[in-house]
Amino acid sequence: FKLKQNNRKIILFYLLFYAALIGFFAAMLTIFYQTLDDKKPKWQLDRSLIGSNPGLGFRPMPPESNVESTLIWYKASDQTSTQYWIEQLEDFLKPYARERSHDEPVCHQGIPPPPGSDKVCDVKVTDWNPCTRSTGYNFNSTEGGPCIFLKLNKIFGWEPQYYNYSTLPDLMPSELRQHIKKKEDELSTKPNGLKVVWVSCEGENPGDIENIGPIHYYPNLGFEGQYFPFLNVHDYISPLVVVYFEKPTRGVLINIECKAWARNIVHDRAEKRGSVHFELMVDY
Repeated sequence: FKLKQNNRKIILFYLLFYAALIGFFAAMLTIFYQTLDDKKPKWQLDRSLIGSNPGLGFRPMPPESNVESTLIWYKASDQTSTQYWIEQLEDFLKPYARERSHDEPVCHQGIPPPPGSDKVCDVKVTDWNPCTRSTGYNFNSTEGGPCIFLKLNKIFGWEPQYYNYSTLPDLMPSELRQHIKKKEDELSTKPNGLKVVWVSCEGENPGDIENIGPIHYYPNLGFEGQYFPFLNVHDYISPLVVVYFEKPTRGVLINIECKAWARNIVHDRAEKRGSVHFELMVDY
């Protein structure tokens, strides 16, 4: 009888002990959640795990079955070969085809919505022509190359420090430098024309440079300043830069590196900071 009584006491003790432990854990968890904001992270920019140097991404991506691959390869004459890439882009671009609200602000270049506003700047898909759904994003072109979409990784609160012509780095491509110089000359009519995170795409090696062909950027040669900073406002969608490779050499593997340019973006190829690498091969 005494043994059963002792067992009951032990069981009761552990029940009370674990109940108290669970209650304490629940109370601490509740207090912890009170310190969090569902709209913004507790640790931001340099204090956060992702830091304050945005990465650059590209779409469409190769199949997930080969997660390490960055190769975009297809046969332009084979619709089954191009279909995967077109479907990947259509899926990625679904948020950009959403129905627009009538009270969405018309954002002027380089000027974001007022601080504290719940408004977001629209991304106009009509500015991507000829890189549209109706053209198959040029993957079905019998002569030209594809359209590749670039986006900056979202970092809460990050704002670019813009270049002017006198602060351009020596490593910036000369074509981009001349474009920025031209923009600076237009400041009398476009006072925010330089508020852009500039973008450049180049072949990585001499052979790649020779085979890459003409490159066009839509709607601009970079990400315009009205989309920064990202503050997790509802309906915000990231700006995109569409890179159209007009006529890459067929049947040749081309190594391509695209970079984002701002004074507070550091390029580190090994760490994939500020730039992105991919390969393009368009077969006959």
